[in-house]
Amino acid sequence: MKAKLMLIPILIPGALCLPGGLGCGQTTAGPTTASATEVSLPAPSTTGETSVEQALAERRSVRQFRAEDLTIEQIGQLLWAAQGITEPSRGFRTAPSAGALYPLELYLLTRDGVFHYLPKGHKLVQLSEQDRRAQLARAALGQSFVRTAPLDIVITAVYARTRAKYGDRAERYVILEAGHAAQNLHLQAVALGLGSVPVGAFTDAKVAELLNLPADETPLYIITIGHPAG
Repeated sequence: MKAKLMLIPILIPGALCLPGGLGCGQTTAGPTTASATEVSLPAPSTTGETSVEQALAERRSVRQFRAEDLTIEQIGQLLWAAQGITEPSRGFRTAPSAGALYPLELYLLTRDGVFHYLPKGHKLVQLSEQDRRAQLARAALGQSFVRTAPLDIVITAVYARTRAKYGDRAERYVILEAGHAAQNLHLQAVALGLGSVPVGAFTDAKVAELLNLPADETPLYIITIGHPAG
């Protein structure tokens, strides 16, 4: 991320959010309080010059990226496309969710560290100042573009949020929802002039360890995004 991020120290109850350590599940239990860094994101745009049809026609998997960082505006727009709140009074989001239970969580890895997206308030919490993209690439079976892309987004899920209402059907619903969020990311990337590629080949346990996920949170997807090379 570029230097114009606004970093504000905050206290988050019930979550482990140490600047040098990971694991800030939005609804999972942890120590009573811990210091964290909040990153305010710009308000997302709801109009653009690229039509849905054009984005669909132009979407391709991109695995080679320029070293150029994404702007905070681009990052905020991508996150909003995946899980942003579109109806504040009811909490509805850009991607459909069975029962509006929203089991997904988004984590970002950039050269500036690891971040967790909070849809409410459209903001990030910084979990680590370390660049851990190389570690994520190793967990993703050595796929080098995961390391070189300026932005990696990891989509995780807390199945229990959906299982409480839908029982055994929850697994299907949650995986479908991850697909909805991922497609939103890909199409938004095209609209921003960026490239992206979905990654499903990774070792779940290694990604979970890297992000220090709670036991009930499962990594489902990695989406790498950046400016296409050439």
